[in-house]
Amino acid sequence: MRIRIASIGNGLIAVVPAVLLLAVMPAAGQQPPTPGQFPAYRAPHMADGHPDLNGIWQALVTADWDIQDHEAQPGPHPEINGAYGAGPAGQSIIEGGGDIPYRPEALAKKRQNFQNRAVADVSNDKTWHDKGDPEFKCYMPGVPRANYMPFPFRIVQGSSPYILMAYEFTSATRTIRMDWKGEAPTPSWMGWSRGHWEGETLVVDVSGMREESWLDRAGDYHSDEFHVVERYTPVSPYHLMYEATIEDPKVYTRPWKINFPLYRRMEKGVQLLEFKCVPFTEELLFGRFSKQAAK
Repeated sequence: MRIRIASIGNGLIAVVPAVLLLAVMPAAGQQPPTPGQFPAYRAPHMADGHPDLNGIWQALVTADWDIQDHEAQPGPHPEINGAYGAGPAGQSIIEGGGDIPYRPEALAKKRQNFQNRAVADVSNDKTWHDKGDPEFKCYMPGVPRANYMPFPFRIVQGSSPYILMAYEFTSATRTIRMDWKGEAPTPSWMGWSRGHWEGETLVVDVSGMREESWLDRAGDYHSDEFHVVERYTPVSPYHLMYEATIEDPKVYTRPWKINFPLYRRMEKGVQLLEFKCVPFTEELLFGRFSKQAAK
């Protein structure tokens, strides 16, 4: 067997069989497959004839830090946290790799959001939630952000006209109402999800999301006219291709898309665990009340 010596930085080298390199590296000039280029795959089907999407899934992208191309960067207060809280470099999940098509005034607000991302303004009881990233304060992440946070989530699909999505972060959940006509009764953090099938693809129309939710830690945001259409397509026993079309005429100049794969968690005995982060934020958000009571 031919052996290839590869440097992996810091003076270290890795001994890799050449056949393995050939197996994972595309041929010269060859690009990795796009969502539409995957070989035809037919997932196992439920009794109702639709694809079985049950399982624990997770994205392996860095979009929770920034859905656009980004370099590694320090987090807030690096003089205290050092590398803890620093953000990794990552590639855009926007279709075509471009930027979000912000309106000029909206782009200015996004940049201001980034500066205030780790701010919890508690000076006014009625507006203390208006500043800072909602993730920073343990609010539910909204859609599509919940799907690309660095936490897994479970799809629970049965014979009822509902599909449940349960997320590890904040124990958030949402119910997809299949072939439902009703509109969102009120805005909510995870929105109002209505689904239908287009062949092998689960299509979910999401509306009624609270305008306070963000798309990432970079301050990307939306208004009360935010509308998302998701598409979940099984492309192998271990992968779903995820696509979301995003529109908001108050904030963006046109609709735009994101896409990335979701990976099935395959560890033996894997479970969806808890990340109930409220206790981590209680002192930040409510500590002043206990201090006032102690006086």
